Amino acid sequence: MPSAMPLPETILQFGSGRFLRAFADLFIHHGNAEGQNVGRVVIVQSTAGGGGRTDGLNQQRGRYHVAVRGYEGGQVVDRVEACESVSRVVPAATEWAAVLELARSPHLHTILSNTTEAGYTLDMEDMPTDAVPRSFPAKLLAVLKARFDAGLPGPTVIPCELIEGNALLLKAKVLDLAVRWGYGTPLLTWLAEECVWLHTLVDRIVTGTPADHPLLASDPMLIVAEPFAFFALEDDPRSGFRLKHPAITRSPAVEPYFLRKVRILNAAHTALLIKAVPRGFTIVRDAVNDPELGAWLARLLAEEIVPTLEGRVDSAARFAAQTLERFRNPFLDHKFADIALHHASKIAVRLEPTAAEYAAKFGSPPPLLTEAIAGGRARPAG
Repeated sequence: MPSAMPLPETILQFGSGRFLRAFADLFIHHGNAEGQNVGRVVIVQSTAGGGGRTDGLNQQRGRYHVAVRGYEGGQVVDRVEACESVSRVVPAATEWAAVLELARSPHLHTILSNTTEAGYTLDMEDMPTDAVPRSFPAKLLAVLKARFDAGLPGPTVIPCELIEGNALLLKAKVLDLAVRWGYGTPLLTWLAEECVWLHTLVDRIVTGTPADHPLLASDPMLIVAEPFAFFALEDDPRSGFRLKHPAITRSPAVEPYFLRKVRILNAAHTALLIKAVPRGFTIVRDAVNDPELGAWLARLLAEEIVPTLEGRVDSAARFAAQTLERFRNPFLDHKFADIALHHASKIAVRLEPTAAEYAAKFGSPPPLLTEAIAGGRARPAG
């Protein structure tokens, strides 16, 4: 880092899993290395099963490596990047007071989270008098109230769960809980109006580390990610999180990026499954590398899906090309068995709306997409 003194701890993060460490935390490291002085991240370890990560990261003073492996610009890359943005990991169960102490820090400006959709569920046994809140919304409310009671400004809350409308949903959960706990109007107003809640869309595949990776001997916290990374972040001039990074796109609304991902990347997964599994393919990479199937998927994207989305999403054709490149990742064994879960509902969400919109826009049904939908309905996935 350019500064001789350690940067202050400015970001509180709920979630110690691989994803944020290979995503936002790595981007923050890049920004710090460039002199943006974003600050350092304190991770809250909320789950009982994460003790190994807590101990491992703290023993390494928050430092770890990310192996970036896959295709990038048509070339295979296999590079290792160091990440030094994390200062420490605090286990909520035993060091909750340290979390509240950081909440009252004047340096803190951002709260990140990646707790999965289940993490938004309220625990009806949570009470304001609990020594340690149980659910994530209750923990977040306790942190925010401690900051409010200290007379400090509202932070920027950036939920990175892959849920459309994540910020609005999380904000509503926290406000509902504050009402249930009988907190007064001043805190409710502060939560609703002074805290900055930003919608997001996150996109990067982060996987487990191969047991034979040579760095594991010196860095047990090593994680692996694909080169592609995209972070759509709702723009708000009040936000304290001003990191500039090639992976970050700030926009007044992130909903179009959800539409692009579902209708291109997710649709390509489902359509390819329908065509490839009956032919005996089990891995996405092998199917898209098959000359016939790869050409079919490229045509489906270029001739039917992208034209339907043009004018509604940014860079649809480029994202489609990146999708094909990501599918060919030689380091990633993405199984069709994983994609096949909830197959019928995926057809209804990922494929059928595009088919209907194509027919309305161009006056006739899309032949390749119509074929895929019929095939998917005719036989169960897998």
